[in-house]
Amino acid sequence: MKIVVFGGTGLIGRQVVELLRSQGHEAIPASPSTGVDSVTGLGLDEAMAGADVVVDLTNTADFDEKVVVPFFSASSRNLLAAEKKAGVRHHVALSVVGTDRIGAIGYFAGKTAQEKAIREGGVPYTLLRATQFFEFIPMIADAGTRDGSVYVTSHLMQPMAAADVARIVAETAVEPATNGVVEIAGPERAGINEFVARVLAAHNDPRAVVIDIEAGYFGMPIEETSIVPLGDARIGNISLKEWLS
Repeated sequence: MKIVVFGGTGLIGRQVVELLRSQGHEAIPASPSTGVDSVTGLGLDEAMAGADVVVDLTNTADFDEKVVVPFFSASSRNLLAAEKKAGVRHHVALSVVGTDRIGAIGYFAGKTAQEKAIREGGVPYTLLRATQFFEFIPMIADAGTRDGSVYVTSHLMQPMAAADVARIVAETAVEPATNGVVEIAGPERAGINEFVARVLAAHNDPRAVVIDIEAGYFGMPIEETSIVPLGDARIGNISLKEWLS
């Protein structure tokens, strides 16, 4: 199978490409660094030629709605148009658990726009909504740091290793499209404060973790279960303890 992985040079994308190639698939990484840009449309038709599946891992590090909404809207629109022209049979996109509950605010506004475009894009699809990656927990700590302490909420999270995310993305890419949402998460559920404290301790970081129920998530208000799966989910294998070791 020819599978084009947009965002294929990033944290998840590199691993997805390697996994698919190890299974004998023709996995092609696509990103601006390889001369393909989903936002401008540069190189899309050439990259899509003969493709069976497209995996969309495109992302922006900016949380500003004025950046993320145009980014995900343009990228998804261009990808789907090129896929229809090329006869792509399955569009797999990585989204975020909670997108349907937190709503169109901050980064989630971009993901809401992306999901809407995919549903209406006319290509069979699977939306994979993932929880936070272990790799991003230090960012959560830094975002909540004030006067030498880390202020985070005790609301629940169920983070997972990037390696588990990549494995499930790769598995999904070779499965039939569901035309729906599949949520994926890590094997442990606990308060955000607990995960942050464990990661800081493992890195001998002296910052104290202080529970602040109003801290939200990167400035966005959340409730107790806003960012964890509420129903069935595919669960990763790697625990935080294993990841830290």
